Amino acid sequence: MCLIVFSWQPERRQPLLLLANRDEVHARPSAPLAQWSDQPSVYAGRDLEAGGSWLGIAEQGRFAALTNIRDMSLPLGEQSRGALVSDYLASEQTPQAYLQDIAAKTNQYSGFNLLVGDLNSIWYLNSTQSRPLRLTPGVYGLCNGSLDTAWPKLVRARSLFAERLDAQDHTLFELMQDERRAEDDQLPDTGVGLAMERMLSSIFIRGESYGTRAISLLRRFEDGWTSLDERSYGANGRYLGHARIELPGTEQAPRLSIAQRL
Repeated sequence: MCLIVFSWQPERRQPLLLLANRDEVHARPSAPLAQWSDQPSVYAGRDLEAGGSWLGIAEQGRFAALTNIRDMSLPLGEQSRGALVSDYLASEQTPQAYLQDIAAKTNQYSGFNLLVGDLNSIWYLNSTQSRPLRLTPGVYGLCNGSLDTAWPKLVRARSLFAERLDAQDHTLFELMQDERRAEDDQLPDTGVGLAMERMLSSIFIRGESYGTRAISLLRRFEDGWTSLDERSYGANGRYLGHARIELPGTEQAPRLSIAQRL
């Protein structure tokens, strides 16, 4: 996952609204959003190479989302970062307790940012800081630096998102399909070279071998009712399909799972 914008407003009827783009090599195998047969409490897309996920939900309002840190100076870890998402969703730990455990062993993973939450709170961990942070209400952005790093794509996405908190789904998906690139003098220098920095500077990345693989929209309401929509894309931005999961709130009927693929 390479770009996340979200609103955490516990006093609102919809406390959590989150949009995310997953950018990845197109050749890396993955499965679309679904309930996991081997971990039935997890509802997420799946990285079929390492086995973890980038964004997912569970009952009782639990969610987790991950981005990698783009810093060539950081050491590579032996453990899969995607497992940080699925392990939280499959657990019964509080967000704080889970991140405190992970903070003690961040050296086992390549650089990451991790968001985990439940009905009561959202917590954040940057692996280079090793100190979990409880987020106060607000509108946030997370890319491949740290929380609210002033990279052009993040600043733009967060600004557009903040103006559309009450928008319909199609408007929010359109926001995450913005392909405008930043000017060279605005680009960060993360060690990947100017050509790659240019390519990575748009909200939606269209490429033959690398690009945006999924756009996700998560909504959670005050009673815990949660929906997660995922639109999948292939090489050069080709649309592949749409999957949707709905999980009930505290007083609602059984879960509903819908998936549509081309």
